[in-house]
Amino acid sequence: MPTDVETLMEMGFPENRAQRALAATQYKSVQVAMDWLFAHSDDPDIDEPFQAPEGHKLGGDTSQGTGEGGDSKSGEEEVPTAEGAPVQAKSLKCDECGKKLRTPEDVQVHAARTGHGNFSESIEEIKPLTAEEKQEQMLRLQEKMKQRQKEKAELAKKEEVEREKLRRKKGKDLVEAKHKMEMDEVKKLAELKKREKQEERLARQKVREEIERDKRERAARYAKTSAETTHPKPATQPTAPQQPAAPKKEYDSTRLQIRLPNGSALTNSFGVSEQLAAVRLFVEVNRKDGSNAPFTLMTNFPKKVYTEEDMEKPLKELGLVPSAVLMVTKPTS
Repeated sequence: MPTDVETLMEMGFPENRAQRALAATQYKSVQVAMDWLFAHSDDPDIDEPFQAPEGHKLGGDTSQGTGEGGDSKSGEEEVPTAEGAPVQAKSLKCDECGKKLRTPEDVQVHAARTGHGNFSESIEEIKPLTAEEKQEQMLRLQEKMKQRQKEKAELAKKEEVEREKLRRKKGKDLVEAKHKMEMDEVKKLAELKKREKQEERLARQKVREEIERDKRERAARYAKTSAETTHPKPATQPTAPQQPAAPKKEYDSTRLQIRLPNGSALTNSFGVSEQLAAVRLFVEVNRKDGSNAPFTLMTNFPKKVYTEEDMEKPLKELGLVPSAVLMVTKPTS
């Protein structure tokens, strides 16, 4: 009967690996050793030289002769028969279960597998396996190996499927997170533009309110000046002798007519101390000719084109008091 090491070698495992697997599984069985080999086939030290652990083996030499006349005992002891003639032991027997074992190595495997510890030598010879029994055992072990490989392949395939699912889930989560970040950024930009537009609208509204207030104030001043000019106060004294010429009248407002390129005109009153830039702003806000192009102001009599420096000068200094006509023209290059 082949030993477990030989059985594993017949199945295609190297001797070194077979010995290591049997020792690692405490010589329980060929199937257990085979499972261990499948599980540890990728170990870095699987092919390192293996040295079997030393220990007492049943049926082996238990003492060494050191005396002068002492001979060392052989591995096989002779068992006396009933007639007293010595007979050579042909097998080993487990006293607890009665199982017959061929070699001390088989005893160790049986002891490790069952926990039995009482063995004795027997003169009964264990019948060797026939070729058919060996073939049947080999086919059974090969079938177990195929089943083990199949289970291992199915497990690897299942793990690969789980890894692929995990990879796809991570990819999906990453895409969703990126999309959410982009949407948040778009919302922030929309809010920023909305706020800027609101601030710009409020600023324009404030400018229009200031212009309207200025127009009302000028209209009130103009109405007051016109009333004083049209209805002078009656003299309270009789006509006196000719008096010296009255000093030149001082005006606090001026009436300006601004002619646009399309033929329409704008009329408004301005304070004599206001700058010409106020007139230009009035034209930019109130012109209805549909043009937003830059322009300059000029007078025909006398002909004068006002520059950027003139925009900072008061109307009184520019000779536009008490009234004047301004023309809106394209700026000269």
